[in-house]
Amino acid sequence: MDANLQFWKSEGKTFPQRFYHWVEILDPLLLLKSRKEIESSRALLPTNEPDITESLQNKKIKAAWKLSLASVNPATGDTILAAFRPPAFLPLTAPLAFGVLLPHKGGKQAFFWQCLFHTYTGAFSLAHGNHTQNTKEFLPKEMLLSMGAILYCASMGAFPHFIMTRYQVQSPSMQVLLKKIIPGPLLAIMCAFNVLVIRGTELESGIEIMDSKGCVVGVSQNAGEKAVKETALSRAVMVGATACIPDIVLHCLKRTKFLVRNPFVWGPLRSIMMVSILGLMIPVSFSWIPPLGTIQRSLIEPEIISSTEETEFFYNRGL
Repeated sequence: MDANLQFWKSEGKTFPQRFYHWVEILDPLLLLKSRKEIESSRALLPTNEPDITESLQNKKIKAAWKLSLASVNPATGDTILAAFRPPAFLPLTAPLAFGVLLPHKGGKQAFFWQCLFHTYTGAFSLAHGNHTQNTKEFLPKEMLLSMGAILYCASMGAFPHFIMTRYQVQSPSMQVLLKKIIPGPLLAIMCAFNVLVIRGTELESGIEIMDSKGCVVGVSQNAGEKAVKETALSRAVMVGATACIPDIVLHCLKRTKFLVRNPFVWGPLRSIMMVSILGLMIPVSFSWIPPLGTIQRSLIEPEIISSTEETEFFYNRGL
């Protein structure tokens, strides 16, 4: 079991624990560290559960844990490209999300922003997925499916804008429906779909599962399905909350004297709220479901459990 997964096994048993650690891991300054510094930090990490808890009292080793958790894919042990590491997620998705949720003048502009958003989030999902020997065989198919998923998600996301401009919708109720109500939930659904397709090879070929000692006991399709569905759900909640909550709050506040007297504040206030909620929802999304997933013996394929007496198995959920 990779050191990062050992960390979550020891220090990620409750949501508050995980949330506290993710707030520290998402420090953008960690993106400035070199590959050599990451490798040096990994060499300092203990692997025994009691030692992990004790090591967090040491500032140097605690910093090494943060850097490792922020930079390395625990399924492969590979260093992730800086643009797709967790600390880069907020700085890069915030402007993209802002562009996606703007009131666009036409379908082409909306499609462009949707493409950018789903391309980045799809690449992020791929960088944090499970890549076993079996899934590497699907690389050409994976790339083709990823491109198709991005184009489909972008097209569906731009569809309300296309309807508005193509049919010159004038009805106030239809404008509210197409501009305010549909885009947020639709974006959340498309984000979940994006994860399901881009990490679809994990559904087809399975992912590695480990016993309580961290030894790989097999490759399970059921565990792969559970990991991908959990990640898709957490992504949908994160994006859906970011898209919907600002509009709901502003709808409740739109008749206040301040906003009535200062309508120019509406746009900046919505942007500030959106970035703030996204900044909160990222660690919530990463923490809500444990990065080190568990699956019971009864849900594992018979050919795997026939070789072990373990009752619970572990897997890397990904992000």
